Amino acid sequence: MIQRSFSLFLALRYLRPKRTFLSIITLISILGVTLGVMVLILVISVMTGFERELERKVVGFDAHVVVSRMDSPLTNWEELQDKILKLKDVVAAAPFVQGPVLVEHENIRVAPKIRGIDPEAEEKVTELKQFIVQGDLDLDGDKVILGSELAALLHARVGDKITLYSPGNVSQIFNELDRIQKEGNKSDAAALKQMILPRELTVTGIFESGRYLYDSDFMLVPLYVAQEVYDLGGDIHGLAIRTTDRYRADAVKEEIQGILKYPDTAMTWIDMNKQIFDAIKMERNVMFFILLFIVLVAAFGIMNTLITVTVQKTREIGIMKALGAQTMQIVGVFMAQGVVVGLFGTIVGLITGISLVQYRNQVSDFLANVFHIEVFPRSVYQFSEIPAEIVPSDVAIICTSAFIICSLAALIPAYFAARLDPVKALRYE
Repeated sequence: MIQRSFSLFLALRYLRPKRTFLSIITLISILGVTLGVMVLILVISVMTGFERELERKVVGFDAHVVVSRMDSPLTNWEELQDKILKLKDVVAAAPFVQGPVLVEHENIRVAPKIRGIDPEAEEKVTELKQFIVQGDLDLDGDKVILGSELAALLHARVGDKITLYSPGNVSQIFNELDRIQKEGNKSDAAALKQMILPRELTVTGIFESGRYLYDSDFMLVPLYVAQEVYDLGGDIHGLAIRTTDRYRADAVKEEIQGILKYPDTAMTWIDMNKQIFDAIKMERNVMFFILLFIVLVAAFGIMNTLITVTVQKTREIGIMKALGAQTMQIVGVFMAQGVVVGLFGTIVGLITGISLVQYRNQVSDFLANVFHIEVFPRSVYQFSEIPAEIVPSDVAIICTSAFIICSLAALIPAYFAARLDPVKALRYE
């Protein structure tokens, strides 16, 4: 207890010397640790929030598990659905038909994907209603709900009618149609249109999932319309399944695989979005290690400060050793300095980091309005605000790592101070 008090007393005394630049160097060292911890907490929290928000959007639009058959539709799917619904962790199931089609509106032609659904069953599996930004989730009859980007591309609004053409060799058909129309043969053009089996659908709603892939490439139609377009009869392309917990999807998938027969297969929402989540996790880990170098730079600053103290206090160290100070007491002086700087910098960094996370959107708006720096473009990331989520375990790892690095930075100066020969130290000028 006496040894620790002696070491701590001298450490605090050396950290605030008079008439030298060491006090400024000490403040810079603390500031370096503070910035490192603050930026790490902010970036990791934003990356975590981005990942969790993306999860919520994906799971809101996609089912937890999807059952389909490779290269062919599902037949006798009602029997399969009954078996799946009997599984313990399965909450609901809904049939769907999904595939590419050709759509026309105001002479604009695009090739999006239709997703034929039973609205009543689909609402039990996904959360489509929360994504409707215009109109209603109304698919009663020949109606369609468009993704926001697709609607903008087609110049379509709620109440407009769009023309849907069944899939096939439509490019050749339209080329032939254009040729006939130029020649003015209207009867042949009308007959050719019948070959494509056009269907007029009324836009009753526009959805915005927050993911450009869905908003620009998907349109929702009644199940029977999609079945007619693909000439499926009563068959479907797959079953969308909701589980009790989205993180139980892998376990449920294994149970479902036990029911299925080849070539039927099951995929979870993680499998379907694996590349996205793997990329986010990799970026998150890379950012952690890159930003950790800020703390390492601060640690070198601490080491520089303590080495300077060692050089300046050589005579004092020699006097202390001559008076009987033990080696561990001398080591403790410099170790205590590193611990104090690391602890204080970590605490201040923790407070400022959490504060910045809480007020991240206000800071972003301030930078955008005053300096015209767009930190988080809404149009690019498709989020109305910067997502963030503070995970206590992540914060603990960041603070612990910073504190340990700063404490270890004091080892080298402490080692040199402990090795000083009292006689040579007393002769030091």
